[in-house]
Amino acid sequence: MYEWNEMVQLMIDWIDDNHTSAPSLLRMSNQLGYSPYYCTKQFHSLTGMTLRDYVWMRRISSAALELRDSNARILDVAIKYGFSSQEAFTRAFVKAFEVTPAVYQRGPRPIPLAIRVEVFSPYHYHLKERDQMVKEHLQEAEVKIERIPAHKFIGIWDTSSRNYGDFWRNGHNCDEICGTLESMSHLKLPEQLGQTAGWFYQDGQKGYLYGIPVAADYAGEIPAGMECQNIPESDYLIFFHPPFNYLKNNGEVMRIVEEKAWNFDPTSMGYEWDEETKQDYQRHFPEGYGYAVLRPVKKV
Repeated sequence: MYEWNEMVQLMIDWIDDNHTSAPSLLRMSNQLGYSPYYCTKQFHSLTGMTLRDYVWMRRISSAALELRDSNARILDVAIKYGFSSQEAFTRAFVKAFEVTPAVYQRGPRPIPLAIRVEVFSPYHYHLKERDQMVKEHLQEAEVKIERIPAHKFIGIWDTSSRNYGDFWRNGHNCDEICGTLESMSHLKLPEQLGQTAGWFYQDGQKGYLYGIPVAADYAGEIPAGMECQNIPESDYLIFFHPPFNYLKNNGEVMRIVEEKAWNFDPTSMGYEWDEETKQDYQRHFPEGYGYAVLRPVKKV
């Protein structure tokens, strides 16, 4: 039933691996074993965009990141990402981001980059494999302490959302928000993972947040629809599970970690919850870091 979700995800992987070499629909469809017609039809059905538009936006977004992070000549970047000339690249860049490549390279600012599409999730995997899958052994959540320096957090605080799913169902445009924050990834707080979610507390009410932590002295542009708040230095108890198989075990790992995080007594480690730092963070990078919930504490 979900064969095409998996096939389209393979198409997305193939595009990301080949987007500097003018990916060929025919070559890709041959590798997947389906006709170009069915590939393009199913891609549009599951992503809501044409294959051609997706390839174009991923290439122009990757080119923007290269301009942001290097001193490469604009012409060289244009040719690398398949544009026939610097003029053609400039026209495409302005169409996508309303700024020229030269102006953006001199002064990078938040722009809505095209993020990678995901159409094959743990939900589909469990439905597809529920009769054959053998559950892997998962370990208990570990606990450690980490000090995070004072910083600013740029993002959205939503009092009517309680979790990640609620947040994106509550009228927030995932592609636009994540794409804009991706363009600010070079500003992220050192040692942090970039885009970050979590929970905050306001007038006794718990809400959900999404954004990016940046240095405490950041004085740059704040994207439209987002806020910037100062977060004080604090120790954090980190409840975490090491890297795991996202498709098979994401839901169970999150349950294990969050159950321990919300029921832990910090006095057993000589701490109490820090009520002044009114937000908790999540770190979610299954293949690299794992999953973690960070809760601020202070010494008893």
